[in-house]
Amino acid sequence: MSSDMQVFKLPDLGEGLTEAELVNWLVAVGDEIVVDQPIAEVETAKSMVEVPSPYAGTVAELHGQAGETLDVGKPLISISRAGSGSPDAAAPAALSSGIDASPAVEAAAETYRTEEKAGSGNVLIGYGTPGGATGGRTRPRKASVGVVDRLAEPVADPVLEPAVAGTRIPGKLSAVISPLVRKMARDHGVSLDTIEGSGASGLIMRRDVEAAISTPDSPAALAPAPARVEAPAAAEGSLDGRTGLAVSARTPVRGVRKAVAANMTKSRAEIPEATVWVDVDATALLDMRAELKKRAPHETPGLLAFIARFVTAGLKKYPALNTRFETAADGSQEIVGFDGINLGFAAQTDRGLVVPSVRNAHKLSARELDAEIRRLTAVAREGKATPTELGSGTFTLNNYGVFGVDGSAAIINYPEVAMLGVGRIIDKPWVVNGELAVRKVTELTLAFDHRVCDGETAAGFLRYVADAIENPGGALADM
Repeated sequence: MSSDMQVFKLPDLGEGLTEAELVNWLVAVGDEIVVDQPIAEVETAKSMVEVPSPYAGTVAELHGQAGETLDVGKPLISISRAGSGSPDAAAPAALSSGIDASPAVEAAAETYRTEEKAGSGNVLIGYGTPGGATGGRTRPRKASVGVVDRLAEPVADPVLEPAVAGTRIPGKLSAVISPLVRKMARDHGVSLDTIEGSGASGLIMRRDVEAAISTPDSPAALAPAPARVEAPAAAEGSLDGRTGLAVSARTPVRGVRKAVAANMTKSRAEIPEATVWVDVDATALLDMRAELKKRAPHETPGLLAFIARFVTAGLKKYPALNTRFETAADGSQEIVGFDGINLGFAAQTDRGLVVPSVRNAHKLSARELDAEIRRLTAVAREGKATPTELGSGTFTLNNYGVFGVDGSAAIINYPEVAMLGVGRIIDKPWVVNGELAVRKVTELTLAFDHRVCDGETAAGFLRYVADAIENPGGALADM
């Protein structure tokens, strides 16, 4: 590969994740691009982000297609340098290869890093890219992340993987590489068994499949694709082996759904959770809010914000529920407490269930909590919440009452140790001062990790929040 070719690998996005789904390319082969220009939209297990380019030049190759899942650290895009003397192109290569850069270049890089850390929206990991990046930005920002990788090097051939089921034919085992190559062949109806690999020991490379695709009359393209081994079900439209019913759909588990599945499984496997619940008369809270709304229709917090305020006060009184249970590599265990509360709340989005968190929620009033909850809900539903906003909670509040249910045996949001659920508020018969009355009643449910506290602590916290809801004026006066 020419030394003028720059290869940008998929960054880790600052989330500790290992893969991302390529949603959409924002550039095409042959396009001229500049430093910090968005080149692709990718979806991680937490959010949708734009990935900006650390290089300027001409797009030479796009390493992937929309819908593919790409591994972190693998090539994302190849860019031909805009010119050997261009600071936009040369500076990243010099920085990444460890070559001493001039004081001017280092100063520019430091300026860029400082700006990015200050919240421009493009948090660079490791070091920044100087050369025009410190100028004004006019494009709207999504939550975006960029990384200057240690590039300016040829793309190495992928490591040979063990052949998978479905690639074997009598007397031969196809030397197939990555799943992306197999997917490319499958999507274009190309049989890997008839391809002679050009790599070492007959390894089938991406270029071999591309060559077969571009030659429709080749044996590879004309040969029937080998049957895929699926267990227990076959492809969509066929009969399911266990039930005998036709398969109507097959939906890949990825993105937010994949992350939720992994987190819930880990929570159930590791946390010995217990649940306590109580019915609560919320009439006084509703009456108080209705009175406030008359005075300030556009500035009155929602019910969830008031409950959130009661929760933060309760966690100060019962801090064991605002902790984390950790097991070290040597088997030793400890309970980690926090000087503060990041209050998470469950939010349903088109991409699935996410839990953004209000950082330092214990410092906020009900009105401030309301504003932050609304802001985070909006960015989460737009897929623009940052990894920090989605992954830093210490306790979760879940308002499943909006779905019209009374209670839930909730799964704790790992690695937290407790979750409080709020059911719907409905009219119920209730005894008030010895007489039967119709009141606005809700159910509170607390799921907690029994390793960090006993039932007395959990019940004390739950009762504290319940009493605050039933007597909101007195509770707020003491906060």
